[in-house]
Amino acid sequence: MDEARGRADLHSHTTASDGSLTPEELVAEALRVGLAAVGICDHDTVDAVGPAQAAAEGTALLVVPGVEINTTYDSLEVHVLGYYYRPADFDLADLLARLRDERHSRVRRMLQRLEQAGYPLRLERVLELSGEGAIGRPHVARALVEAGYVASEREAFTHFLVPGKPGYVERYKLSPREAVQAVLAAGGVPVLAHPGLVGRDELIPDLADAGLVGLEVYHTDHTPEQARHYLTLAQRHGLLVTGGSDFHGPGHGHQSRLGQVTVPVETVARLQEAAGRR
Repeated sequence: MDEARGRADLHSHTTASDGSLTPEELVAEALRVGLAAVGICDHDTVDAVGPAQAAAEGTALLVVPGVEINTTYDSLEVHVLGYYYRPADFDLADLLARLRDERHSRVRRMLQRLEQAGYPLRLERVLELSGEGAIGRPHVARALVEAGYVASEREAFTHFLVPGKPGYVERYKLSPREAVQAVLAAGGVPVLAHPGLVGRDELIPDLADAGLVGLEVYHTDHTPEQARHYLTLAQRHGLLVTGGSDFHGPGHGHQSRLGQVTVPVETVARLQEAAGRR
């Protein structure tokens, strides 16, 4: 993992949402691969940031506080990353709590639909699989695998948990623009996550007008051609360039490695400066 040494991976997940490593285990892995900085970006929660920062105390690793807010645009799932927000911001905390409540309601409806289709799952077991984290489709996918209905989480998504399939339920519709504005209002730096997975480039100038600060140019699922394309768009719209592996840990359907995709550690200083200007 020498390619990661001294660099920053600004997109990772823990058991606070749908990752498989605790915040402490993630910090240990970041130290093992030689990262200078790691961004904790759990879905709709910031609960892992404090424990990760505590675990990194006394080491050379910088833990970058982040969050990944799930939004909807034209029936597509769009993720907005937020960095260096005010930890105690009431409005952001209220928004994230509302999103987590919606996640619970959504999972209950998913299980109802799966049972109607002949694939019953116990809500209690799905909650156990989510631990203390923000519950979501990955935990339902794990329960489907555990019940023997499918062989893998990827198969669970393909057959049950995407639009048009029996276990899919539409999410609460927060717009990307609303998420950008919520991060800005909390003093943070909003970044559009993995735009190549969305494929709707018209979002970028629209969100830039709303205050978007950065673009996740480098991502595990971006091809080199996509990275060059989004680098050009970031430069055109005056956006910071960020990147990360979107690491979820071993045993997860998303098979990236921590440190697989990195950016220069100076990117962290640019994020801090952008937050300071707020």
